[in-house]
Amino acid sequence: MTQKDDLTERYKKAARAIGKARTMVVTAGAGIGVDSGLPDYRGDKGFWKAYPMYASLGINYYDAADPVHFGADPAFGWGFYAHRIDLYRNTEPHEGFRLLQEWIARRQMDYFVVTSNVDGQFQKAGFPEEKVYEVHGSVHYLQCCTPCSDAIWKNTEHIPVDLTTMRAQKVLRCPHCGDISRPNVLMFGDFAWIGNRTDMQRSNYGAFLKQYRPPMVVIEMGAGTAISTIRNMSENLGEHHEASVVRINPRDYHIPHPHISIPCSALKGLLKIQEQIREENIF
Repeated sequence: MTQKDDLTERYKKAARAIGKARTMVVTAGAGIGVDSGLPDYRGDKGFWKAYPMYASLGINYYDAADPVHFGADPAFGWGFYAHRIDLYRNTEPHEGFRLLQEWIARRQMDYFVVTSNVDGQFQKAGFPEEKVYEVHGSVHYLQCCTPCSDAIWKNTEHIPVDLTTMRAQKVLRCPHCGDISRPNVLMFGDFAWIGNRTDMQRSNYGAFLKQYRPPMVVIEMGAGTAISTIRNMSENLGEHHEASVVRINPRDYHIPHPHISIPCSALKGLLKIQEQIREENIF
């Protein structure tokens, strides 16, 4: 069997798994956004390619995303996140999001989305809030840095950023106590994150798993190995919920048999699976 034939067979197996499923869980890491034009932060070089201004400062992704900046230098802390918020607001989700919705609708599947991304792209693509579990929170919500309370509120502000210094030209403050506010995302070494909103999403996901209709298919996209939360969740579903897992990833695509490994980008993988759905008249 040639490599091309082998890939076609994998797309077919994925299409058939979707065609049989009554429930779908979409699990996604940062790689799903690359096809929408969002940067790939893989490794220091990937991060510096997206943010060359940090390369000259010798700052990597972990340094830039450290919550300590909001207390020590709020303008610098907000510079990184304000730029990302604008980037996410101006990014349109790629066609793969629509394909997932089409499969769910045509098969009348129950479903849930689990993502480590904080960009809100699933909601922007039309997935309802109550069907999304953002394990690391969302940049589109804010909290107090202290924190003075458990309050979480929507971020509607625009914060200009000086791209030569990556410093915010405006710093947001908590409306309850006047201290610095910050995005409601789980950062590295973060002991002040308020997880109430994410806890509610996790509770919704847990309730979904208690009443889902088998068989289940899991479509995992762009989940790397550096932080393996999403990959572990997919594999757990495969092991304990008898789900068929389709892992789509251009690099870290291996998953044990009988699950399906597809070595390509999220959008390409979804489009190729759609070709097989149509070719085999699956639905």
